[in-house]
Amino acid sequence: MKGILSTFAAFAFVLCLAASVCADAQKTVQLPEPQMEGGKTLMQALKARCTTREFSTEALSAQELSNLLWAACGVNRPDKGLRTAPTAMDKQEIDVYVALADGLYLYDAKANALDLVLAQDLREATGKQPFVKDAPVNLVFVADYAKMGDVPKDVKDFYSATDTGYISQNVYLYCASAGLATVVRGWVDREPLAKAMNLRSDQKIILAQTVGYPKK
Repeated sequence: MKGILSTFAAFAFVLCLAASVCADAQKTVQLPEPQMEGGKTLMQALKARCTTREFSTEALSAQELSNLLWAACGVNRPDKGLRTAPTAMDKQEIDVYVALADGLYLYDAKANALDLVLAQDLREATGKQPFVKDAPVNLVFVADYAKMGDVPKDVKDFYSATDTGYISQNVYLYCASAGLATVVRGWVDREPLAKAMNLRSDQKIILAQTVGYPKK
C-alpha cells in the first residue's frame, strides 16, 4: 500500500510539473514573422495618415499585430539589435504594452513575441475616452528610466517623450498603409493605470494609442 501511495504521489508531482510548464509556455505568445511586402508607399501613407476615434470591435489577427508592433519599434537590424524607431543614445527605454481583450502583454521586440503581464482585460483603464474599452488594441508606451542611466530627470522626461513620438508616428504610418484606424491619446489616468499594470516607481506612462479596424 505504501508503494502504491508513493507511486501515486510521484505521478501527481509529474502532472503538477507538466501543468506548470504548460502555464509558463502560455505566458509568451510567439508572433509570426512580420510581412515586409504590400501596403501603401511611404508618400501614400503620409497622405492617408489621420486620427480616428471610431473602431470596429473585430480583433486583429496575429499577423496584423506582428506587422503593427514591428513597425512601431521592432528590430530592423538584427546584427546590432537596432529598431525601426530611434531612441536617444540607443537606450531603447520605451516599452510597448499591448492591452487586448484576453490580457495585458509586453512586446518583446528581439523575440518578436508578446509576454503576458496580466490575464486581465485592462483596455478600459488605458484611457478616459469611451471607445477604448471595446477597441481591439490599446498600446501603452512606458518609459523605463532604469534603462537611461544616471542622467537628470528632466533629460529623461524630454527624451522619453521624444522617443515615444517616433514610435507613435510609426504606428500611424503603418495604420495608414494597412487600412487600420488609430488615435494617440494623452488623456490617461496614469497613476491608477500604472498601479493596475504593476509598474515600478521608475517606470512612467507617456502616452496610449488605440488601434483597430475602422468602424463600418
